[in-house]
Amino acid sequence: MWFATVAAVALVAALPAFHGRAAGQSDPAVAAKVDQVFKAWTDTTPGCAVGVSVNGRSVLEKGYGMADLEHDAKNMGDTIFEAGSVSKQFTAAAVLLLAREGKLSLDDPVRKYVPEVPDYGAPLTIRHMLNHTSGLRDWGSVAAIAGWPRTTRVHTHAHVLDIVRRQRSLNFPSGTRYSYSNTGYNLAAIIVSRVSGESFAEFSRKRLFEPLGMAHTSWRDDYTRVVKGRAIAYSAGGGGFSQDMPFENVHGNGGLLTTVGDLMKWTANFASPRIGDAAFVREQQEPGRFNDGRQHGYALGLFIAPYKNVREVGHSGSTAGYRAYLADYPDQRVSVAVLCNVSTGNATQYAHAVADLYLGSAITAAAPELSSAPKYDLKAAEAEAIAGLYRSTETGEPLRLVKDQAGLRIEGGAPLQAQSGTRFSTTNRRSVEIEGTRLRLIDQYGTVEPYERIPEASLQPRPLTDYVGTYVSDEAEVTFVASVQDGTLVLKRRPDTTIRLATVYADGFRGLGFIRFHRDSAGKVTGFSVSQDRVWDLRFAKSQLPTANSQ
Repeated sequence: MWFATVAAVALVAALPAFHGRAAGQSDPAVAAKVDQVFKAWTDTTPGCAVGVSVNGRSVLEKGYGMADLEHDAKNMGDTIFEAGSVSKQFTAAAVLLLAREGKLSLDDPVRKYVPEVPDYGAPLTIRHMLNHTSGLRDWGSVAAIAGWPRTTRVHTHAHVLDIVRRQRSLNFPSGTRYSYSNTGYNLAAIIVSRVSGESFAEFSRKRLFEPLGMAHTSWRDDYTRVVKGRAIAYSAGGGGFSQDMPFENVHGNGGLLTTVGDLMKWTANFASPRIGDAAFVREQQEPGRFNDGRQHGYALGLFIAPYKNVREVGHSGSTAGYRAYLADYPDQRVSVAVLCNVSTGNATQYAHAVADLYLGSAITAAAPELSSAPKYDLKAAEAEAIAGLYRSTETGEPLRLVKDQAGLRIEGGAPLQAQSGTRFSTTNRRSVEIEGTRLRLIDQYGTVEPYERIPEASLQPRPLTDYVGTYVSDEAEVTFVASVQDGTLVLKRRPDTTIRLATVYADGFRGLGFIRFHRDSAGKVTGFSVSQDRVWDLRFAKSQLPTANSQ
């Protein structure tokens, strides 16, 4: 792709619309190549800002495109954007400050501070939440199932607590799996407030932002507050742009209003701490572990992973039309921040393209991460015997192995590298093991998800009329009415939403994530469950009310 070769692109005569200053002693030739990364953003589009620091000093802060299309305000080096989940590292740092002062422990049960969280019968700790191993369902996903996706109503922390207290189960026992969940970080912000005795925003201002001179940084705890210098967020589509702002007051999971320059002050604290000390930084950047001791790649609000064979401490962010990426390369003393106010602004790719320019010879081309085990010459007959449809025994989610000219692949993914007739690896460090009709999908951390082979849906037809009825979830506080329209099963949700379901296997459908209908011993449909990336097995019970009265 073009961004991967940006260092070789010659500077053209018509440069993009950029605004701001080059801080420090930035190399003009390198700065010109940075301009090329953002050349798509002009005086007629939204855009981005980029910040770079080297050896703890900001060397580049520039803006591209427009901060406000209605009022012709330009993005500058000091324009304020929303940083999405880049915010999580600040929430984790606030919790860590309280822990180091002895006011709480990361291994305290969450219910000690937030008794609204149900008792799930096993330890659920603050550390689990900060590591995304809590199993807590993502509240925004639950709200979306109910018909109120984030940014469509003014969600508050009261809404978060209300949704959390109604969840009867976790996605998995805390500490056993990894599943990214904003819920844990909203609860963490609430804990900081309850333990410190002041608002999370005020605590952050006094303990994080002001000590580092982050004068342009605050939390979007009141979306109606006037913030001078803030870029409006936009979505692209239909040949133009429309406003796409996060009209909600939840924060801690996201909601950080900041500039690329302030983010450079934050990463400078990693190398020369003014907040905390070297041990504080090490603790925040230590990758988490599962209950059985296995390590995973998420620390306290930070992903820790190699990028082109250099260590990267980073995080991406996405809220409404805002996109963000912040990366620190501690061994090279280089940091890069990209903040965009348009949904098509690929902040992660832009940040890596800019990082390539400043990391120079320290980086090497990233090779596909395949297993070092010897390859096996998989025979066509072996591949055909393995190919087919499998179902997760935990969530019911389908997985299809497809045979094509390249061999076997997970449908929609890269080819599988055969290590034997029953073991395969992928380019993202996952592996697949097959034993008879059983399949084990093993992720890069060693977590195993079991699957079973099942017949294709066409081999086990079920009358769609079996599913007609009214279905209710107390956890999501929503009712769906299932009916058949034009030979297709649909779910209707008030006031005017219709979701068409596509059959995957008997009783399993795509739509609203993955839906699996449940039957009693007599074969009668009793309800269904919804599984999505951040919500597993959310149950709906079939109501005895007449369908017509529920619409």
